[in-house]
Amino acid sequence: MTDGRSWLGNWKARLYERVRERGFDSLTAFAESRPAIPLDQLAEELGKDDIAGVQVMNGLLVEGERRRQLTRVVRDLLVRELAGGLPNGWPAALDDVNRFQVAKALSLWSGSTPEAYSERARQVITVLLASPPPAGWRPLGPDDELLLTLLPDEEA
Repeated sequence: MTDGRSWLGNWKARLYERVRERGFDSLTAFAESRPAIPLDQLAEELGKDDIAGVQVMNGLLVEGERRRQLTRVVRDLLVRELAGGLPNGWPAALDDVNRFQVAKALSLWSGSTPEAYSERARQVITVLLASPPPAGWRPLGPDDELLLTLLPDEEA
């Protein structure tokens, strides 16, 4: 976690400079090379003290919109939240502790989705809670079969 320095100066330029230093032409390419890694860990890799996970998320959403792949980015963000919040995969039983962990991961994801996706995010959450995935399910990327079913690509 950063101490506030991540917002000093031109953080967008700094973010993309770090991505290019690592040999990538886009933040999306950098993130895709690290599937299912939580945003805060991606940020730490780019700049332990001066890049924040929310900055990485913002950049991914902007690039996704520009490339007309926003739904894919939204799925990718869900994968990353689940990886951070449920590192052992979907729990076998939703006791109080597990229910809280699932709710936290899903609410962090839905709260970060663009407004146009808020209803779809609610639907995804409803389905996952009503018909939970198998115990241990851990999507490894945005092309996970279950996630594609719940949140299919629709961009033209």
